[in-house]
Amino acid sequence: MERTLTRSLALVAAAALAASAPAQDPDRPVSRPGGPPPGSPPSLPAGMTEDQMWTVPTEADWAKPVLVPFQRTWEDAVAVSMETGKPILLCINMDGEIASEHYAGILYRTPEFAARLEPYVCIAASVYRHTPRDHDERGNRIPCPRLGSMTCGEHIAIEPFLYERYMDGTRISPRHIMVELDGKEVFDVYHAWDIQSVVTTVVDGIANRTITPEPIVRGDRSIVERVQSRDIADRRAVEEAFRNGDQALRDQLLAAARQHPDAAPVDLLRLAIFGLSEEQAQAARQTLARIGDASAVDLVSEALRVPMPAEEREALVQTLEKASAASPRARLLANVHRGLETESQNVQVEGWSQAMQGRGSYAAPSFSTLEAQADALAAAKADDANARLDLAESRLRLAVDPETQASLAADRRNGRTLGRLMFEDARNAAVEAKDLGASGWRLDAVLGLTSWYLGDKAAAYERAIAAVPQMPAEPDSWTAIATLALFAQARQDAIWDALRNKTDWPREWMTDVHSVYSVLEKHPLGTDQHAVTHYDFLDSLGAKARAERVLREGMERFPDSPLLHDRLQARVLAERGPDGLDATYGALLAAESATPTLPWYAGYAAIVAAEFHRRANDLDRATQSYERALRLYDTAIENRPDTKDTADHYAALAAAGLARIAYEQGNLGTAVDRLVQGIRRRPSTTPSVDGLNISPAMTARLLQARLGESGDATLLATLQACLDELDPALLAPPAYEQTQPQPRRGRRGR
Repeated sequence: MERTLTRSLALVAAAALAASAPAQDPDRPVSRPGGPPPGSPPSLPAGMTEDQMWTVPTEADWAKPVLVPFQRTWEDAVAVSMETGKPILLCINMDGEIASEHYAGILYRTPEFAARLEPYVCIAASVYRHTPRDHDERGNRIPCPRLGSMTCGEHIAIEPFLYERYMDGTRISPRHIMVELDGKEVFDVYHAWDIQSVVTTVVDGIANRTITPEPIVRGDRSIVERVQSRDIADRRAVEEAFRNGDQALRDQLLAAARQHPDAAPVDLLRLAIFGLSEEQAQAARQTLARIGDASAVDLVSEALRVPMPAEEREALVQTLEKASAASPRARLLANVHRGLETESQNVQVEGWSQAMQGRGSYAAPSFSTLEAQADALAAAKADDANARLDLAESRLRLAVDPETQASLAADRRNGRTLGRLMFEDARNAAVEAKDLGASGWRLDAVLGLTSWYLGDKAAAYERAIAAVPQMPAEPDSWTAIATLALFAQARQDAIWDALRNKTDWPREWMTDVHSVYSVLEKHPLGTDQHAVTHYDFLDSLGAKARAERVLREGMERFPDSPLLHDRLQARVLAERGPDGLDATYGALLAAESATPTLPWYAGYAAIVAAEFHRRANDLDRATQSYERALRLYDTAIENRPDTKDTADHYAALAAAGLARIAYEQGNLGTAVDRLVQGIRRRPSTTPSVDGLNISPAMTARLLQARLGESGDATLLATLQACLDELDPALLAPPAYEQTQPQPRRGRRGR
């Protein structure tokens, strides 16, 4: 009878809890005020420091497994909560904040604390990425080393939803929120100064419930039956069985997935799609079409990156089109892929390519030439429409010329006024030409560009859209190239507006944007910004394979572009991890085309790799990467002395990273040596945080406390002597760590 009652309650509550998703119910649940739980101490006990209450995890602590079974998605957590009758516990965490570090590195890995959370369906949220990618080449999950069973993509993706739904507009960490079966909050614990207050609240939350959870014995089910479950334990077991099973078992698991698309066994399908059996990959792709879960749409997008026969690709795009009615993401991806398959009716890429053949550079006229042309045209017949249009174009070119802009920048106040007058003169001349009978693409182009520089974006876009379809391929025309770029921007903004407003948009817009940048990236006037804009646009919309090609070609043309190196590093990390980053820059450095600036970028890449090794608790690899970064920055300074300041900044952070590793390993002497080395290399870097949200100043405070406890007066004196050389402001705690009136509010919490 108890089991029947629990299941009935779960069914009644299912709609309420599932409606927590914004797409189903825009009303927020009733929230209880957050803050310290009743009975919490108002501050730390006398004589106790934060470092003593929230001890920093050691290398050995981080090596222990996370014992809290965090569900992978909000939908999974809701399903398991409905099945079991357990409430959901949201565990919100952040990097660098001392109490959050203690929860992630110690408490979530401690059997006693994990047992306190067992009566809950737990899910974690953090905006920080701790692994560069979520899956390897074969589709295997790469769990977050900080939070265990979730991937970084999962705990990042859920944070905005939880923030909007349950955090009352304030990001505080660590934070634990209990959500009942009806979707309402029961408690919201933060700003607690001790662990026991949180434990008491968590225990009382279960003790005060009137619903008795239904025990589920998952081991009694066959592995094939467990495919229909969304619980983390079942998902892990099913995926492990697929990896280790024979072909017959794999086929059975895929057949079960096809029968239960409501369970969204996406990671099982991923293993098949990126596995070695083409037959199983095809079976998995067929199942994707039946899953309404958003994560399935992303898997379709990933599958489209792999080379395949045209009919296979067509089938996947059709899958997106079929899912478009229920999934805005699917509708977007379908439009993107269809848009990239067709030729633009507005931008004749082939015509531009032929016209640009053999043109190695664009000979821009000098400032004096532009000035002379404008003066001469101003003296021409006032009633000649073409002469007026030539004058408008000449004045526009003069207004945007770098020498003009440099001279106007000397006096910003007057410069802004004079600059606007120059653009108004150009527009007025174009209007005069129109009144005299001028028409065609050049008139629209000049009116569009002057409107853009005068701040009338709507008019600028309207004119650019009118100009481009009439425009001939004129590689020597600055006006034509500038108008193409404006036209692409108009199309991009229209697409983003449609996405924000959740309205349909014609796929031809995608075709137009891609076509324009295909021209600009080969034109002598093309810049790295054009390549980056094109890459970002394609990448953000899910056209990963095409974006990769744009990035590769951009790097070949602009090898020292910081914008392109930033995209390259992010892409390699996402697809190949820190090892891939090391390999990529090793190959670039060994190439004959390596530039003198490349060691600077390689040094930064080595620091990024080191930080990801640290997140994975691979401290030996992290040490190697940091040391490589120091060598590369020394080389960068030799090659390019003008990079010394920024090179020293990142070298100082690398040295501080080595100090932090030595501290966690208990090598206090090495930690002091490394930290002093970094601080003295560039003192002003001391308060700067690295990619793990840790600054040299924070490590210095930790070392001071530890050395004071150990009684090592010599090392403490060495460190203190270095710190005494600094401006005290460089050692001040960040704003969110400084003492505030009770109750504590702000970014940092307890």
